[in-house]
Amino acid sequence: MKRYEGLFILNTAGKEEGVKEVIDKITAEIEKNSGKVETVQKMDRRAFSRVTKRNMTSGFYVNFIFECKPEAIALLRSRFALSEDVYRVLISEASAAPAPQPVAA
Repeated sequence: MKRYEGLFILNTAGKEEGVKEVIDKITAEIEKNSGKVETVQKMDRRAFSRVTKRNMTSGFYVNFIFECKPEAIALLRSRFALSEDVYRVLISEASAAPAPQPVAA
């Protein structure tokens, strides 16, 4: 199993359910495909610099770090592309090494 980082932009405008319910659905979908969610980071609602849809000018950003099999990533991408709650998703391989720390001069 490999580690992945997924940045999700959620479309919660005009919906009855909140961000928590959408995050639970995403987590359940990852776990259904033999994955394991390590961390979920809610990053807040942000305005888009380029608006592609007139009625969608901002989205709620959520970052997931999870482990799953590499062959499940294509399936997850296609499932999230069909979801009305997920506006955009970017899944990339997470780096195994921690970020380097700056050296004091």
